[in-house]
Amino acid sequence: MEVFIRNLPNEATERQVKQYFRPILAEININIFHCQKPRNKGYAKITVLDRQLGQHFLYTHGQLQSGYQGFKTVKHPLYHMGKPVNCTLSNTAPDEYILRSLEKEAAEKALANSRQKPKPSRTSTKQTQRIFISYSVACGSMDYVGSDLAFTEQYQEPKAGRLNFGRKFVLIEFPPPSPALPTKQIEIPSYGIESLTIGTSTNPYLTFSLAHAPKFFEKRPQSETSLMNSFRQLGLQTGQTKQNDPERRRTTAIDLGHQAVVASCFCYRFQISPTDIRAILALRRLRGYPDVVSWDISKTTKNSFQAQKTQLDTALATRFRKYTFELKFQLQKLAQNGYLPPYKVLQLMQMMKRTFLNADYPMLAAAVRKLCYQIPFAGAGTEASELSIPALEDLLRHNYDTALREKKYAQDITQKYEHIAAIHKATVTPAGIYLYGPEPEVKNQVLRTYSAFISHFLQVTFSDEDGEPMRFDRTSSLDDVYQQRFKKVLGVIKDLGEFGDIRSPAKCAARIGQAFSQAFSSVQIPEEAFMRVPEIKRVDTKGILRTFSDGVGICSKAILRRIWAAYAPSRTWKPTVCQIRYAGAKGMISLDDRLEGEVLCLRPSMIKFEATSNSIEICGAGFKPLPMYLNRQLIKILEDLRVPKQAFLELQAEAVEQLRFTTESPINASTYLQRNVIGKAARLPWLIKKLYYIGMSFNDDRFLRDTLELAILIQLRELKYRSRIHVERGITVYGILDETGYLNEGQIYCPLTNDKSSEILTGRVLITRSPALHPGDVQYVDSVDVPLDSPLRSLSGGDLDGDLYNIIFDDSLMPKILSEPADYASAPPIDIGREVVRSDMTDFFVQFMQNDQLGRLSTLHQTLADQKQDAVDFSKTGIPVDLTQIPRSSNIRPDFQAPGPRVLIEEAITVEELEDHDADEDDNEVVEETQPTRYYRSEKVLGQLYRAIDEHDFFEEIQRHSRSARKPQSFSLAEEVWKFVREKTALIQYKHYLPFARDIKEAYETNLIDTIRENSFHPTHFVSEVEVFAGALLGKDGAQSKRQREYSTSMKEKHDRDVAYTVQCILQGVDEEVVAEEALERSIACLDVAVHESYTTKRFGRLESFTWVAAAICLREVEKLAGH
Repeated sequence: MEVFIRNLPNEATERQVKQYFRPILAEININIFHCQKPRNKGYAKITVLDRQLGQHFLYTHGQLQSGYQGFKTVKHPLYHMGKPVNCTLSNTAPDEYILRSLEKEAAEKALANSRQKPKPSRTSTKQTQRIFISYSVACGSMDYVGSDLAFTEQYQEPKAGRLNFGRKFVLIEFPPPSPALPTKQIEIPSYGIESLTIGTSTNPYLTFSLAHAPKFFEKRPQSETSLMNSFRQLGLQTGQTKQNDPERRRTTAIDLGHQAVVASCFCYRFQISPTDIRAILALRRLRGYPDVVSWDISKTTKNSFQAQKTQLDTALATRFRKYTFELKFQLQKLAQNGYLPPYKVLQLMQMMKRTFLNADYPMLAAAVRKLCYQIPFAGAGTEASELSIPALEDLLRHNYDTALREKKYAQDITQKYEHIAAIHKATVTPAGIYLYGPEPEVKNQVLRTYSAFISHFLQVTFSDEDGEPMRFDRTSSLDDVYQQRFKKVLGVIKDLGEFGDIRSPAKCAARIGQAFSQAFSSVQIPEEAFMRVPEIKRVDTKGILRTFSDGVGICSKAILRRIWAAYAPSRTWKPTVCQIRYAGAKGMISLDDRLEGEVLCLRPSMIKFEATSNSIEICGAGFKPLPMYLNRQLIKILEDLRVPKQAFLELQAEAVEQLRFTTESPINASTYLQRNVIGKAARLPWLIKKLYYIGMSFNDDRFLRDTLELAILIQLRELKYRSRIHVERGITVYGILDETGYLNEGQIYCPLTNDKSSEILTGRVLITRSPALHPGDVQYVDSVDVPLDSPLRSLSGGDLDGDLYNIIFDDSLMPKILSEPADYASAPPIDIGREVVRSDMTDFFVQFMQNDQLGRLSTLHQTLADQKQDAVDFSKTGIPVDLTQIPRSSNIRPDFQAPGPRVLIEEAITVEELEDHDADEDDNEVVEETQPTRYYRSEKVLGQLYRAIDEHDFFEEIQRHSRSARKPQSFSLAEEVWKFVREKTALIQYKHYLPFARDIKEAYETNLIDTIRENSFHPTHFVSEVEVFAGALLGKDGAQSKRQREYSTSMKEKHDRDVAYTVQCILQGVDEEVVAEEALERSIACLDVAVHESYTTKRFGRLESFTWVAAAICLREVEKLAGH
């Protein structure tokens, strides 16, 4: 039932109302309830699950008659902030989904109580004092005075404030001296805290050492808020402030003085009361926070950060001007990213000038780049000597010598692969600009054109301080960040074609962006080969003239042969459909074998602007159909079209069973890894099978076992949290226009081509396109064959970067009803009536970042769809959607949107029990406007699919199975493989290759550590070696995020290249002195070094993957020896 509460103060927050009513409701055994208090309104609603208990509450505290006389008749009247509170039965029924979320919470609490789980070792926020008064704030860095740790102060203000330790972050508020001034806030996420140190009673300072800059806010002045509330009570609306304007705005620093140091100084120090020290030490076991360390840190002062930075910049421009850009970039990064203070970087440079007189600058740049990740955080766990110049010199010397040795073993990827370039990068955040790279990137038209000036280009990313995208937040305005901070660093290259006729900033920016599309290859064609052909237009069944050839062109076989020679010389399948950029044109081209000679036909819809170029940039090509996967949007549509729920449940159950089946034998595991292209470069699938044939099991090695389990877990999470279910009788292809006119409306031609066979799909099939959001996006079509002499016969299916079509021919997924296709009217682009200038495009980019909310819209769409309740085209039209008019994101969501349990990769992969988090515990959150999220049990098919998978139980089962057949812990599989190899090669002399093997191992592990660093989202919490070897990053609390999927793809590509090159070095050697025929000897030496000369690194632990790369090569060479 729902209770309506009146006469609350407008200023009271939902959290305050909830805290007030919790003990009152607990007295009558109501421990689970939901409270809603609109901001700046004088009423609230409380929903309780048990109607009888709710009536008991109203009987005790409720008002049956209106007005003051009615209040006098209440048995036990309630007062909040001195005002009488009016509680009555609501005249509306309680929200169905709130009730269901309360039911879910009650069931989970009952289950947890029945299991009698021990209390977590980490202290709950409810049991610990977590609000403290501070008397000053300072910002700086940790350094050393002699051997003693000291705080170097670069900014200090005697601001009194309040530190509030919440469940996810610490909020520091500084009340203003006047109600007319805003309240300053600092928000420090718990995951960004490296260390917490507390001083003594004579030096009572709490110091935060952070991995990155915190977030800063200004809260609306109290006087302005009070005035606005008065206007609202009178029914008036102020002209400047809307009803839904956020209460606070994101800023870039505390104030102007702090702005000078905020980007590179990550230590914050607060003076506290000596009487609070004991309570702060009790935070050492607060869940989600690092332990609090008691350490008396003194304070020291040095030249201002700005002065140090100026000295460094001057030195780089004068005394060290002979250094290359690549070397200066790495030195600048040391200071700018906060690895070392600028004065120490200058000392390091002076040492380098003395020590590296005739240095190889590229190798020295590589040595400094590696140094960035070797420098320890200054703090209680680091000795002063570790950050001294002599210590840094030793590290730099070792890095330089290693770089020189590795030069002949480490491939230059930019020379081996014509389409790859090493690009320097910068990330712009609200607080600063941070430098990264250089890292390999696929070239584009601009980089090919200016290939001699690659170092003149910088790839710039805009993000929040933690590297995540800036996210829309209803509680905070981000205008200052976008309109001031980000806009200052934006620039656009326009000298790439004729853009004078374009009157839309969005369209002009998109056209310029064409030149920056990644292209895997480039093909020169004769100028006379290009010709323009007209569009194909027809009137549809509704009488509307439509363009059917939009973005599609054709080419002759001679043009395709040029593309095949450059793009797919070693592939068995030759693509007949390609995604291209040509001069100012973009789109798809397909083979039309009726064209003779060298001909490239493009249509007006493909030509976006005029430019001069005879080079076809290949962005993608179709080789064979891709597998087809269901997703949540498509499943929801098919459910609404009356596809039985059981069809989806059976498909998912089959997929889960296949994963379980994978762990039952090494042969199954090998097949699974081979099918999913995991460890292919390292020959892992072959290795697992080979170990089985010689009487060994990969399960006896933790690293190999973890690699398989991680791959399985990631796929299981894709099933549970994304409903990504493979459809065996379905494919994903790219659809193109029927240039021949043979097909009728509602017909398609779909050849199915794979490595084993080729056939033509015929019969009634289901077709859709991703993303499918409307029921009409799914339709039936007839798949037909064409005459043997039809040009369509020369086409094959394709997997491209454009719009993909899903073809389903599984009878169980056929809808019982269909919906009319939606007629999506395209919004015309904004026309500014003049030529677009740089500032127009800068404004557009900033607006685009502010409106990039597809993830939020997708979540909201799923919620509303479960409850039966034009932003995509902004980048093309420039017309934004008013985000404040989007339905407010509900804090009552279906259970399939809930986060999953954490997974730990330590001694073994462990899936933790899902934390029994009380939704009411969110009351402790420090941002009052943030509402806790409740989850209800969804009875739709997505909810049933979600609950059908228990990843904790599944993982326990497969680990129990592997343990049952495992050797004792003291057993070393690597040592057993070594013994096997030596028995088979007892007479082979290999020790002269041990120096070679050590260099190969060091080169491999240097590349491995680079890959780990480049793909870690946190400067000290690294991805694991297992994740790199398996080629996939583990989702933090469920399936992988979009960012993690993108990182996984690039990480896998880089590691596969590094492994392939290592294998090549061992098999073929690297110079004339190495005998190519002695691959067996080299592989034995590498295995010997891997098994017997491994060591543990301070930051990355013991690296193990090289052992199994070497073992696979060695066993393969031993097999060849036995064959001879």
